[in-house]
This record gives sequence, C-alpha cells and structure tokens, in this order.
Amino acid sequence: MKRWTLRPDSHSKMAQANKEESNKQHLYDEVMKARAEWRLASHAFQYALGKDEVDVAIYTLEAAERKYQIKLKQAKEANAYWEPFGYGDYVWDRKEELG
Repeated sequence: MKRWTLRPDSHSKMAQANKEESNKQHLYDEVMKARAEWRLASHAFQYALGKDEVDVAIYTLEAAERKYQIKLKQAKEANAYWEPFGYGDYVWDRKEELG
C-alpha cells in the first residue's frame, strides 16, 4: 500500500510559509494596537484641560505617534500588505510564496 506523504522540501516550505504568516499576523496585531493607542492619545489631547494635562497629552501623543511609525516601518520591511486598516481584516499577500 502506498503512503501519501509530503516531500521533505515541500514540508519545510509550508512550515516556513506558516511561520511567516504567523509573524505577519503578530505584526498586524501590533500595528493595530499601536494605531489604537495613537487614536486614544489624540483623543486625550483634544480634551486635555490645564497646562499639566496638555503637557502630558502632548508627550503621550508624540510617543504613540512614534510607536505607530516604528510598527508601520517594521511592516513595510517585512513586505506585509494589508487592505486599508479601516476594514480591520488581516490579508497577507502570498505572491512571494507562489512566485
């Protein structure tokens, strides 16, 4: 009786593709979290009252903006592609894997 198995090289390619997809999913989650923090900081800045609150809001907003920029840069370096963030779905461009 024949055993249906994957060739070792195709198994390693699938494992590598799954690992890349998992990494890109994790990166997507980090980008969305940074985006939410940036939006929250922006909202806090808009409603800050008094000099101290404004100072803290500015510091928080600048930090959140920088974190968001860093995460977007990491996504760009990883060749991650997602539909516009407004849709909220994770979409991985598999052209690298297929081509």
